Amino acid sequence: MENKKIIQLTNERRTFIFINLVVSGIATSILSTAMTTALPSLVEYYGVGTSIGQWVTSGYSLVMGMVMPLTAFLITRFPTKKLYMTGIGCFIAGLLFSIFSGNFGFMMVGRVLQACGNGVLVSAAQVIILTVYPVEKKGTMMGTYGLATTAAPIIAPTVAGLMIDAFGWKSIFYLVMVIMIISLVVSGIVFEDVLEIQDKKFDMLSFVESIFAFGGITLGIGNISSFGLISIQAGIPLLIGAVTCALFIIRQCGLEKPFLDVKILSNWNYAISVVSSMVLYLVMMGSSVMMPLYVQSVMGYSAVVSGLVTLPGSFATAVVSPFAGRLYDKMGIKKIFMAGSAALLVSNIGMFFLTMNTPIWVAAGFNVIRNISIGSLMMPLLTWGTSNVTPKKVADASSLLTSFRTIAGSIGSAVFVGIMTVVSAGSVKDYGDNALMHGMNMSFFWMAVGSLVLIMISIFGTRNNAVSSEK
Repeated sequence: MENKKIIQLTNERRTFIFINLVVSGIATSILSTAMTTALPSLVEYYGVGTSIGQWVTSGYSLVMGMVMPLTAFLITRFPTKKLYMTGIGCFIAGLLFSIFSGNFGFMMVGRVLQACGNGVLVSAAQVIILTVYPVEKKGTMMGTYGLATTAAPIIAPTVAGLMIDAFGWKSIFYLVMVIMIISLVVSGIVFEDVLEIQDKKFDMLSFVESIFAFGGITLGIGNISSFGLISIQAGIPLLIGAVTCALFIIRQCGLEKPFLDVKILSNWNYAISVVSSMVLYLVMMGSSVMMPLYVQSVMGYSAVVSGLVTLPGSFATAVVSPFAGRLYDKMGIKKIFMAGSAALLVSNIGMFFLTMNTPIWVAAGFNVIRNISIGSLMMPLLTWGTSNVTPKKVADASSLLTSFRTIAGSIGSAVFVGIMTVVSAGSVKDYGDNALMHGMNMSFFWMAVGSLVLIMISIFGTRNNAVSSEK
């Protein structure tokens, strides 16, 4: 029996809730990529290798991806206000662990808690916005919310670079802590229970299967760059992940009320939005890790310069994201998709041709083009995809898409750094001091390949612009 009694919002209350979603979303999303800039300092602080240290970012994305299937259940099972405040509380607990961690292990415990909290907050925010706003405003509002989920992770390395040089890497956590405590208080005042509660029972087996499925695949792919495909470290997790994923899908298709409704992937437009978002996030997270490495490790500049190089692109994303949402409301997805994918391809090809003698402002320019593309694609793809399923399945659609793209981001962070490392090590004899640059070039070459895949999908995969919801 479903509880259909939900609170109807006034425009004023809806606006207050939306502002709180954006502010807390910006704060939490900052920490998804800010640690890329902090990575050199963090590795030195804890005395671990870069391959271990990078798990503060890729591990964060991995945990978020593993938690997302659970959030689809939580959103439809528990009152909106309590769930959102619990997510904030979990995130704050993770911040405390990271701030007071004496070793890398405790730091990772903090990052896991942050990822769990953020997984709930991101999924809940998206479903709330897609539920409380009418169809003609969904693109605009999701585009504005994109400032949190798209612009903030890209702006984060800039902010982090300035703060690290001025106050140390832990200052990032202190800043986010202040914002999240304020957000917790405000949430208690302005939030209401706006989402429909459904009578769904928690399926422990499905949850365990989802963890092994998403975790195994991501971990296995991440280990390929370090150990090779034919290795225990990569092969076993991949095998476990693939087998468990098949079992998970079979179980969900057979349940009357699935833990996560994967059958919505039978909707063509939604399936295309999922695949496209995964490829986009793969390239986005790869480039967000590679840019600081290019500026600091390859070119030898400071964290401040790294932040300044990415600043124009960050500003471009912040400007473009709401504008892209309005364009989607007016013209649909196809034209935006094609133009954004083409811009992404141009930016990555440009980075492929950089040399040690190329002025650094050229890289900053290509970064602007790449961020404009990301800002114009991220939220419109999600809005378009979720608009093609029934209202009752929005939570499943949002969680499934966000889960897949987050895992793709985790893979991107690990794989593209791995490509740079492996290529650099293997080309020292031929390239000498330019070996690291050659490795970076090849990473962006494969990002360009991903961009080309997006162009093909935008041309041949999007059947039309119109939203056609399932009934």
